[in-house]
Amino acid sequence: MQVRFGPAGNSDSFYQAGFKSSLDMPRWLEGLGLTAYEYQCVRGVHIKEATARKLGEQARKHNVRLSIHGPYYISLGTTDPGIKEKTQKHFLDSLRVARWMGARLVVFHPGGSAGKDRAGALKRIKERLKELLGVAESEGLGDITVAPETMGKASQLGNLDEVLELCSLGDKVVPAIDFGHLHAAGAGVLKGEEHFAAVLDRVEAVLGAASLRNLHIHFSPVEFTGAGERRHRTTLDEGYGPDFAHLAGQIVKRQMTPTIICESSGRQAEDALVFKGFYERAAADTCK
Repeated sequence: MQVRFGPAGNSDSFYQAGFKSSLDMPRWLEGLGLTAYEYQCVRGVHIKEATARKLGEQARKHNVRLSIHGPYYISLGTTDPGIKEKTQKHFLDSLRVARWMGARLVVFHPGGSAGKDRAGALKRIKERLKELLGVAESEGLGDITVAPETMGKASQLGNLDEVLELCSLGDKVVPAIDFGHLHAAGAGVLKGEEHFAAVLDRVEAVLGAASLRNLHIHFSPVEFTGAGERRHRTTLDEGYGPDFAHLAGQIVKRQMTPTIICESSGRQAEDALVFKGFYERAAADTCK
C-alpha cells in the first residue's frame, strides 16, 4: 500500500498544455508522479457509460486510483418530496458511474444548513442515507462505498462527529475528511500538529485503526470568514492554512496509507505535488 496524491478535477495547466478530455488525465498525472484523481460530478452526473469505462481503463493502465465527487444537489436532510426524488437520482447516478469507472468511492455533502434542531437534522439525514443505501443494494450498487464529507461552515451539518456518526451505518460508509473545511469551520483551528493528531485520534476511536489507515482526505488552503469557508486558495497564496506539513508528520508517524485529494483553486495537481513533497521529506526524516 502507498500514500496516493492527486487532484480534484483538472488543473488549469492541464488545459493550457492543450488537453481537452478527462480521458487524458491518468496519463498526464502519471507523468507528474501523481496516483489519484477525483472525477467531479458536482454540477450533476453527465458522463456517459462508454466514457466512464474508458476513463477507468486509462486509470488502471496508469496506476491512478479514481474517486468521484457527487453532485452538490444531494440534500439528504430535505423534507421536500421533489428534492428527495432528485437527491435519490443524483445519489444513484453517482454510484452507477463509480461502478462503470471502477472508482474507489463516491464523496458527497451530507446536507445543507443544520438549522436550530441540529440533532433532529442529523437523525433525518442518517435515516435518509440508510434508505438510499437500501435502494442502492436493491439496484445492485450496494458494494459501492460512499463518503460523507466534513463541511466548511459551522452552520452546515457535517462536522467531524456528525460525519463519523453517519459512518456507523456500515462498512460501505466511510468519512471524507476535508482538513481545509475543518480548519475554516473552526476559524483557523488547525494550527499545529497536535490539532491534526486530535482529528485523527477521533477518527480512530470511532471507526478503528483500519479506517484511519486508509482514510480519504481532501486538503487545500482555505480562505474563511467568521461564518466559515469562503473559497479555496493555493499554496502560492500566502497566509492561508492549514499547513500540510503538520498532517504529513502524522501520516508518517501513524504509518497511514491515505488517498489525499487536493482541491486548490486551479492548481490542484501542482499543489498535490507540493503536499507529496512534504510527505516524502517527513518520511525521509524518520529514516535518518
